[in-house]
Amino acid sequence: MGFAVVVVLLIAVVVLGWARPPRASVLGTDRLGPDSGERVADYLERAHESLSGADTAPRWALVTSDTGLNTAAVVDIGAGLRISQVLYHVPIERVYTPVITVPVPAGTAALRSAQAAAAGAMDHVQADDDRSRRLAAVLAARLHSGCACAVNFVVRGTLAELRGLASRSGIRSVQALPPDASAGAFAVVPLLPEHVDVVAPGPDDGPIPDH
Repeated sequence: MGFAVVVVLLIAVVVLGWARPPRASVLGTDRLGPDSGERVADYLERAHESLSGADTAPRWALVTSDTGLNTAAVVDIGAGLRISQVLYHVPIERVYTPVITVPVPAGTAALRSAQAAAAGAMDHVQADDDRSRRLAAVLAARLHSGCACAVNFVVRGTLAELRGLASRSGIRSVQALPPDASAGAFAVVPLLPEHVDVVAPGPDDGPIPDH
């Protein structure tokens, strides 16, 4: 079974909740990402403060980008770091679209296949209404076409490595967890490029485009 097929199965449960705004899906005290209704400036400051310190223990972190990134940019960001999740978002004006979280094993090949897995998940959405079905088809088509739609990443690195990543052009924020946080035991809530002032869902009253 190919990597993309495996990932489609893994993220099927995530996609079932696509009609609702993203929320923390893991019970526990550790959390990456902004709170609902939080001012973006406050979150960015909080993320920056999480990178202070001199210890060398690796830790999990959420990386957000200024704009959507293509697969080549994702692979470049992953050079030297362990990326465990890539979060994709296809923006459509005045239409709520889901964030698709793709878990990825270590290695460049997995990163290169992640967007195809996100597209495959949209191919397999079973929606109850025509609007949702048409939206899923548009999202799948854009992801299959290679859109620059990767917006957040969960990575593992030392504070020094994470600070270096935060200083790169196009990276909006890096928020680190304490070093004792366990993989899979923390919640992840995305910060999208369109979140400018406050982290809140956008409108959902626009038409679904044909493509």
